Amino acid sequence: MCKRISPLNVGKEKKVVYFAIFCAIKEGHYKFVEKVLDADPYVIWGRDKDGITVFQQAVLCREAKIFSLLHGRAVKDSVMYITDNFCNNVLHMAGKLPSSIRFKHIQGAVLKMQSELQWFKELKQIVHPKTREERNKSGLTPQELFTREHIDMKNEGEKWMKETATSCTVVATFIVTIMFAAAFTVPGGNDQNTGLPTFLNENLFMLFIVADALSLFSSSTSVLMFLGILTSRYEEEDFLFSLPRKMIIGLSTLFLSIGTMMIAFSAALFLMLRGQPWIFPPVICFASVPVTLFGIMQFPLLVDMFKSTYVSSIFDPKIKYWS
Repeated sequence: MCKRISPLNVGKEKKVVYFAIFCAIKEGHYKFVEKVLDADPYVIWGRDKDGITVFQQAVLCREAKIFSLLHGRAVKDSVMYITDNFCNNVLHMAGKLPSSIRFKHIQGAVLKMQSELQWFKELKQIVHPKTREERNKSGLTPQELFTREHIDMKNEGEKWMKETATSCTVVATFIVTIMFAAAFTVPGGNDQNTGLPTFLNENLFMLFIVADALSLFSSSTSVLMFLGILTSRYEEEDFLFSLPRKMIIGLSTLFLSIGTMMIAFSAALFLMLRGQPWIFPPVICFASVPVTLFGIMQFPLLVDMFKSTYVSSIFDPKIKYWS
């Protein structure tokens, strides 16, 4: 195809190329788009039957790498601000809800909503400020279109957040209660004369106290984070940083509290059964089971949320942003 096309060829082959490049953008074939643009830079002016440009197609299909490639072309400012047949500009396309296949690599409504907000906010910084206030034929600005298109996704994310926070709050509250009581009912009891713990000078006892305190503090922090989620306003902006950050802290501290609770339990048991060394291996094995299960079930979500909130960047860092 690259051998057949040329900037001077405007016949039927050009229409085939336009159709092919729009399909390539939809499927995310970066190399194909790159080679065709190198062979014929004028392909960047291509439009489909609805007047959608290649820039708009890249945004509509959420292909950040292809958008960055197009944005690096010299004529980007002339092409990027063309509107389609319905007066939608490139930022309107970021406000539209893409097809479900675009979310196949994203799990959960919260992460999907966060990804959509990241796309819209970063593209909003790239385009000219005037573009942010333009209205389409329905009389909607890009922000108004985004709100209307993503209302169901926002509601699903709110429901998932509240259900998860409620469940985790119950678990964290139980841990707070248990660890608070354990701090005043220490293994071995207290000396009747001094009131000090019997095993005060034992290393295992200090391990028990430190683990108990860490579990109490981390579970208390977890409860506060989940309560913050339950009492949130659930505005669109909250899904970008506020809610994911609270969920990350809540799940991390809950994981820490479960781990330190098992350490405190094991240390207390070893203190009381020091004459029975055979009990140590099975206790350690069984104590690691709940920590491992929690990690298997929640750690992938925690990693995805952390990467999405603090690591990922939608567009090429070399792209210049409007101030």
